[in-house]
Amino acid sequence: MEKKRIVVKVGTSTLTYDTGKLNIRVIEELAAVLSDIQNSGSQVVLVSSGAIGVGAQKLGFKTHPRDTAGRQAAAGVGQTELMFMYDKFFAQYSNTVAQLLLTKGDVLDEVRKTNLKNTFDKIFEYGAVPIVNENDSVSTEEIEFGDNDTLSAITAKLVSADLLIILTDIDGLYDDNPRTNPNANLIETVEEITPEIEAIAGGSGSVRGTGGMITKISAAKIAVNSGIDVAVINGSDVKNIYNVLSGDFRGTYFKAKK
Repeated sequence: MEKKRIVVKVGTSTLTYDTGKLNIRVIEELAAVLSDIQNSGSQVVLVSSGAIGVGAQKLGFKTHPRDTAGRQAAAGVGQTELMFMYDKFFAQYSNTVAQLLLTKGDVLDEVRKTNLKNTFDKIFEYGAVPIVNENDSVSTEEIEFGDNDTLSAITAKLVSADLLIILTDIDGLYDDNPRTNPNANLIETVEEITPEIEAIAGGSGSVRGTGGMITKISAAKIAVNSGIDVAVINGSDVKNIYNVLSGDFRGTYFKAKK
């Protein structure tokens, strides 16, 4: 499938080990794959979680801080670490990255939204790769957007993307929980997100991430209703992104409403 503007969302569970420390191999491979796609002539946006978890680990905490100010402080520490790694690895493949930290107000206020669109357009024009996260350090709620799955869909809509790829820790949407039911079947294509599909997706994410499959369904609904195709795939091998672009991948494909 030929897609000119692609948003890729990667979650904390993909970026980090169970220890909470960064999975450097995954970050380097992600930078290589996205740089390659960018070099091919497509435009890529990366929506990356992980700031709070990485910051908490770097500060020596075994779990995320429970208070809002603590999470905000951890995000401030973790975001610098994440961007340092992204800048380092993307530069190895001759690509420049740009950091955009958003709050809900940035997309609800029409003036700020227009300014944000203009910024994205200039970043694309300059050939850089926007890396987006929520501005957790100034958000008064824990996660204003609810989760970065939702943020990725809003970003895809904002930049008029052709495709949203969500990397997660399982192969896609199943008709039952594959971790408890070995006979659960992967749903490969979703023509329409019905209440039945939403019911199947119930449940929360991992201990390191905030989103489960239900947040990915909610994000997919935002995207497909905006005419954007969505693929939910396993992020354990980021080269799976290539398979999505070739149209032959293991995961769940949500068809856009045209």
